[in-house]
Amino acid sequence: MPKWLKRVLGTAATISVTLLGLLFVTFMIGRVMPIDPVLAVVGERASQAQYDAVYQELGLDKPLLVQFGIYITDVLQGDFGRSIRTGMPVSDDIARVFPATLELATLGTLLGVFLGVPLGVIAAVKRGSWIDQTARLVGLVGYSMPIFWLGLMGLLVFYGILGWVAGPGRVDIFYDGIVEPITGMLLLDSALRGEWDVFRNAFSHIVLPACLLGYFSLAYISRMTRSFMLEQLSSEYITTARVKGLSEWHVIWRHAFRNIRIQLITVIALSYANLLEGSVLTEIIFAWPGIGSYITVSLLANDMNAVLGGTVVIGVIFVGLNLFSDLLYRFFDPRSK
Repeated sequence: MPKWLKRVLGTAATISVTLLGLLFVTFMIGRVMPIDPVLAVVGERASQAQYDAVYQELGLDKPLLVQFGIYITDVLQGDFGRSIRTGMPVSDDIARVFPATLELATLGTLLGVFLGVPLGVIAAVKRGSWIDQTARLVGLVGYSMPIFWLGLMGLLVFYGILGWVAGPGRVDIFYDGIVEPITGMLLLDSALRGEWDVFRNAFSHIVLPACLLGYFSLAYISRMTRSFMLEQLSSEYITTARVKGLSEWHVIWRHAFRNIRIQLITVIALSYANLLEGSVLTEIIFAWPGIGSYITVSLLANDMNAVLGGTVVIGVIFVGLNLFSDLLYRFFDPRSK
């Protein structure tokens, strides 16, 4: 069997087992939660006949293994059931709310990358200097401060006191519904439609939560970049390059940084995935209508179809981003092929 085919089959097997494990965990969560899915549908005043009919309709009278098989079949078809809270298919709800989370996490990641990578490189080059100490302090605060506290303080200072940014929500009520969705990401859609008033208003709403997520991404990326660069700068080939008379810029960016970019791909992918799945508190604080808020509100309403559907989608995205980073790793590093 060719080596490339073995690699493809191995990767496919790993992904399949991971996704199967994810589906099993979410399925079991739905069964062990102290919530009766039948009562959530029919209500507490339903008759026993109505209860039994819905019980059989949901397939809860079948063996657990059969229920799991039905669950896998439905999920593979994109069917997560119907949301009790909204009355809509969960897949439709997720398609509606996920672009908002994608937009927010993407901006946060971009800020983290464009600020965190140079900061980490400079901190490593200027090891022990005030720049290095400042970068380490920034990373420490980013790791230590609760995100909900920073979000509330940001709203208090930049919205309540200074008035530099707009408040919670994705857009002011006046501009709501003006832009017909194309991608679901309001900044991009308003730019494509030429609605620049909506674009400016949407930007004023997203800038604070995006900067908050970007700060946490920056803390992680700058810390890892500094660590990778310190390892490279202490290598013998860097000493040799300097002895040869190469400029410091050439040594740092063409030699040292070039050798850490593969590791940074994985770091950035993981940071992006963490923002996609971990922006729940940020979305709640800023009333951001994303998948984090959707899952939280659904959980409070005992809407387990919506909770499990959103969990599966986030899990699949996390696995997909890891696979994507692995493919990029193989592309940039011929030794891993």
